[in-house]
Amino acid sequence: MDMREIVDQLNTWAHAYYTLDDPLVSDKEYDALYDELLRRERETGKVLFDSPSRRVGGDLLEGFEKFQHEYPLYSLDKAQNYETLTAWMNRMEEAGASKKGYMAELKFDGLTISLTYDDGKLTRAVTRGNGIVGEVITEQVYTISSVPLTIPFKGHLIVQGEGLMPYKSLEAYNRTAEEPLKNARNGAAGALRNLDPKETRRRHLTAYLYNLTYAEGMDFKTDEEIKGFLKEQRFLVHPMTRRVDNFKGVFDFIEEVEHVRPKLDVMIDGVVIKINDLAARERLGYTVKFPRWAIAYKFEAKEVVTTLLNVEWGVGRTGKVTPTAILEPVDIDGVTISRATLNNYDDIIRKGVLKGGQVLLRRSNDVIPEILKGVGDEGEPIPMITTCPACGTELVQNGVHSFCPNTIGCEPQLVRRMDHFASRDGMDIRGFSEKTAAALIESGLLHEIPDIYGLKMEDLLKLEGFGEKKANNLLEAIDGSKKIPFHRFLYAIGIGGVGIKTARDLAAHFKNFNALRQADEEELQTIEDIGPETAREIHVFFSDDVIGHYVADLLDAGIDIQYEERQTGGDLEGLTFVLTGTLSKPRKEVKESLERRGAKVTSSVSKKTDAVLAGDNPGSKADKAGSLGVEIVNEAEFYEKWGDR
Repeated sequence: MDMREIVDQLNTWAHAYYTLDDPLVSDKEYDALYDELLRRERETGKVLFDSPSRRVGGDLLEGFEKFQHEYPLYSLDKAQNYETLTAWMNRMEEAGASKKGYMAELKFDGLTISLTYDDGKLTRAVTRGNGIVGEVITEQVYTISSVPLTIPFKGHLIVQGEGLMPYKSLEAYNRTAEEPLKNARNGAAGALRNLDPKETRRRHLTAYLYNLTYAEGMDFKTDEEIKGFLKEQRFLVHPMTRRVDNFKGVFDFIEEVEHVRPKLDVMIDGVVIKINDLAARERLGYTVKFPRWAIAYKFEAKEVVTTLLNVEWGVGRTGKVTPTAILEPVDIDGVTISRATLNNYDDIIRKGVLKGGQVLLRRSNDVIPEILKGVGDEGEPIPMITTCPACGTELVQNGVHSFCPNTIGCEPQLVRRMDHFASRDGMDIRGFSEKTAAALIESGLLHEIPDIYGLKMEDLLKLEGFGEKKANNLLEAIDGSKKIPFHRFLYAIGIGGVGIKTARDLAAHFKNFNALRQADEEELQTIEDIGPETAREIHVFFSDDVIGHYVADLLDAGIDIQYEERQTGGDLEGLTFVLTGTLSKPRKEVKESLERRGAKVTSSVSKKTDAVLAGDNPGSKADKAGSLGVEIVNEAEFYEKWGDR
């Protein structure tokens, strides 16, 4: 056998063992052929791309490279009970989306991964991250034996799945580990985000694949077809994945999973229900965070009773003062819980929480522990806080929340604003942490965010833990952050209610920072998913004189906002349209076509809208257009007037 034949034979045996759970040979026979492969690789100095020897783990990596996903990876909306799940299925029925049934599968509790294949080879593995940007973990995923390094499909392919640490791997690892792992989820996440691929290999992970993000040249009609395709490509698809045709089938599946859950070898926290029909998915689309065509049914959370020892108050970057419960440590599913969030003082009173008293605590897998209520009447009342725990300023009340108005002199606010500003989704100043910000503020070197761009080598060398190399790296990161994409700058400056998704939407709509600053609330609300409250937050932010000076100082410090090239000169340049109802083509396709021609397509109707293109069942947008005197046209009228390209 030549090396190609040896590698193919070993990979066939590995696929049968790890993916099909149907060993074809003994461990001894596999090891003998594997040793022969290693001998030939040493002699020739040649290692084939899909050689099993590549799975042992490479050299220690210096850091994780960030990667922007070609297509966003959305999270899932959640149902905690049958009532919510039934309401979702009723919506799917009413929309005519369930004619081809539902796909039901396990909701894994590990680390979401996205795998890219080109010319049949695994070229990149990336964590989900925030859904837009993740971290490259290709070397780590190479060590997962159930992930094929090569597949039959030769086009560009992106698949999504979950990296998991089987319970048997966790038990084996903990028998010899100096520091045992708390649970399988932490074991998987820690392994895949470990800079040492050899450590990843030692944890013996697996990966179940469940979604096809992109497949060049392929045209699938159902999720059922996708699952079949994944199996054909030798991906590991969990056997508890099936099509169900009605509500009863969904509920039967959930009950079956709950029954077998203790026997499963990987951690799950629920089931996922998806619309099987891909065309229906296209019609339903997405909200800001979730696909409308899928939902996760979460299993009931674990509840325990423990003692509340104390309440600590912390100050966030917006000045909001939030209580944190300090608890008598208690174990839930292998995780030691000693702290839990309380939303505000009203929350403390409503739940009857007492210092030194018993509380009912709930934790649902990776969700932050929640105090449900106080138990019994033993303990002391917790007094309402009236002054800032950090700077002593008298607090102001806004609804049920307390805020410290000292935005300039309150150190925790400034530290957290600086950390947000320098974060990965913001200015991405690597090496600038909360700890560094606090040290610089305490030393008097930083008073506001623009001061970051005035730091010098001698300033940093005064800080504990900063040598010349570390200081130089930080200064280079600060300087490198000056050229910044528009959307990341918007996220960094900390506008209330503006996360990374909304920042992207604002950047795509306005194209220019000055245009955004001058926008009124009405125009802001024409952007999809921006409602009155967020529009007001944005408008108030840019109307504030202090913030105006702060932004001006940043620009004076050399911040160079990078704008995407705007296509101009299209035949629809300057026109604004709104789409509503069911159209003859997918709405996304129509929107992209109009935008290529220079038009602006918004989600809300305003006086600035030139026309509303209304399909079947147009809904409230057509009603609003009528009240504003905006032209409403059907598809035939629209294309007759503005053409179809």
